[in-house]
Amino acid sequence: MFKIVDKKALNSAVTSLTIDAPFIAKKAKAGQFVIVRIDEKGERIPLTVSDFDKDAGTLTIVVQAVGFTTKKLVKLNVGDCILDVVGPLGMPTEFGTPKKAIIIGGGVGCAIAYPQAKTLHNMGVDVTVIAGFRSKDIVILEEEMKAVSNNLYITTDDGSYGEKGLVTDVLKRLLDNGGYDLVIAIGPVIMMKFVALTTKPYSVKTIVSLNPIMIDGTGMCGGCRVKVGGETKFACVDGPDFDGHLVDFDELMRRNSLFREEEAHACRLEEKNNG
Repeated sequence: MFKIVDKKALNSAVTSLTIDAPFIAKKAKAGQFVIVRIDEKGERIPLTVSDFDKDAGTLTIVVQAVGFTTKKLVKLNVGDCILDVVGPLGMPTEFGTPKKAIIIGGGVGCAIAYPQAKTLHNMGVDVTVIAGFRSKDIVILEEEMKAVSNNLYITTDDGSYGEKGLVTDVLKRLLDNGGYDLVIAIGPVIMMKFVALTTKPYSVKTIVSLNPIMIDGTGMCGGCRVKVGGETKFACVDGPDFDGHLVDFDELMRRNSLFREEEAHACRLEEKNNG
C-alpha cells in the first residue's frame, strides 16, 4: 500500500499527488513512469513521475481527470492509500551533453516537462521552457518551471495569458536565432508532431515522450507499440522517449483513439452508480 502524503489541485481538472514510495523514489530518474492500480478491481494506468525526493522517499504524480480511473484517483485524499505503484519503469531520458535546450510542455504534459527541465538545469544547461495551454485558467506549474529555467514562455490559444498562439510559434522564433542543440517536447500527440516538423529543417535533436495505450508496462502485452523509423518499438521498455523525427505520429493518434467509446461508457456507468 502506498500512502498519499500531499494533494494539490493544479487546476479544475489536474491534481498533483505525492506518494510515500521510498524504494521507487530512490531509483527514479527524469523521463520514467509508474503503473498505478487503485484497488484490487482497478485497471492499471501509466503515470509519469513528475517529481521525486530521494531523501524524503516520495514521488509526485500529476493526474488529469479524464477517464474512469483518473477520475477515481483524484477523489483520494491525504492519508488514503493506493494499492499498487510499480516502478520506476521505462528508460530514463538520455540528454547527452547539450549546452542550450528548449523544453516544451503542452497542458498536463508540463508535469512531465518539469523534471526534464529540472534535471538539465541542475546539469548547468541553459534551459528555455515553452509551456502551452488553451487558456489562463488551466495554467499549471508556472512558478516551478520558472525556477528551473533561464527563460520561460507561456502561450495560450485564446491569448488570455502569456503570448497568444502555439508553442511552435515561439519555438520557430527561438530556433531562427540559433544556438540550441536539444529540444524535448511532451504533451498532446498533435503538438509533438508539429514540434518535430518545426525542428527538422534546423537539424536539432528532438526528443518526444510518447503516451500510447499501455497495460502491463513490461513489454509483454504489445499494447504500447509504436512505429519509430519504420520499426516497431514498445513505449514501456524502449521508451517512452523517442527521436521525434522518426515517430509515426499519425499511427499513434489512431491507436490512442481506439477505446474512446469504452472509456466514455465506463465514465457514464460510474456517474450513474454514484448519482
